[in-house]
Amino acid sequence: MKRLICAFSALLMLGLLLPARALAADEPAESAEAYILIEAATGTVLASKNADTRRNCGYLSKLMSLLLIAEDIETGKFRLTTELTASESVRGTKGAVVWLEPSDKMTVEELLKSVIIGNANDAMTVFAEASERSVEGFVSRMNSEAFDMGLRDTAFYSPYGYYDEREYSTARDMAEICRALSRYELLRPYFRTWRDFVKNGATELVSENTLSRTYERHIGFKACHSDEAGCCAAEGGINEAGTCYISVVLGAPDADTSLAAAKKLINRGFTDYKVTATMFPDEMLMPLKVRGGEDAAVEIRLREQSRIVVLRGVSELATVTVLPDYLTAPVKRGQRIGAAGFYSGKELVCEADIVAADDVPRLSFRFIFVKTLAKLLK
Repeated sequence: MKRLICAFSALLMLGLLLPARALAADEPAESAEAYILIEAATGTVLASKNADTRRNCGYLSKLMSLLLIAEDIETGKFRLTTELTASESVRGTKGAVVWLEPSDKMTVEELLKSVIIGNANDAMTVFAEASERSVEGFVSRMNSEAFDMGLRDTAFYSPYGYYDEREYSTARDMAEICRALSRYELLRPYFRTWRDFVKNGATELVSENTLSRTYERHIGFKACHSDEAGCCAAEGGINEAGTCYISVVLGAPDADTSLAAAKKLINRGFTDYKVTATMFPDEMLMPLKVRGGEDAAVEIRLREQSRIVVLRGVSELATVTVLPDYLTAPVKRGQRIGAAGFYSGKELVCEADIVAADDVPRLSFRFIFVKTLAKLLK
């Protein structure tokens, strides 16, 4: 039998959390086919429309390619100064290029600039082959890692974002890819650059994401357009406290609308929300009885304090714990015992596990004998 306990209800400097909701009809994002706004640290969805609808996302697919390259740099496969050589595969590359020829060499840093700022597909080919020996192998890894990230509505068929009727993703999955990319600070200087040069100044790169030069909170990620996908934007913004919001806008009617919508979504995150901690004191949790154990009770605690996204303002946040009447030995340290739910009115804001703080072994004949003997010898 479980018991339900209203542990405490205190005035905390917390706001109300609202479910993800659509924007007003006159807002820029509403003219797009899909959008989403999330807070990066917690992954909380704050606004969305058709966020789980599968669709072609155009060159935003290249963000997954960049995530793999960032991992390669972090693990030491490449350094920024590493020189990579173009193979015959760069011949006849479609779309944006930096005019690489077979046997041309570029550093990883130059290649990053070419892909991030210039959207260069020949530079992406060099990365893919250096990372996984073939473009096909690289695409296989893209899909494998997407699966590991829990992205069940995404499938890649190239590292470039070329249109393929089999390829799809969603605003939610793209936001998760951006969320992973936001952790790689080594990429931010390139995402923040609007115009640069490679190949000893011979090739100019200009980013399609004009927010890289007009939005001071900008940390990434990409803007693109195509006949099939429309105009799309994936944007990230960070403030002085390190709070980061990510927006993805898909299928907007024009580039100005997609970028304006992405920026407005992020600004809405900073204006309307804040990130805070639950701060539930373990002292509020009384020890729980244990039957058949070497100890009659065990201390319990939250597994971890949660960080949550709430609306700005002050409101009462109630905490409700759900626990059994007793435990039966053995009890293991860290074993899940129950849960604490944090509520704003009737709405569940977040939930945290309550766990055992110590081990309680099962009562044994040897333990009883030793305890009895100790009492007799006193």
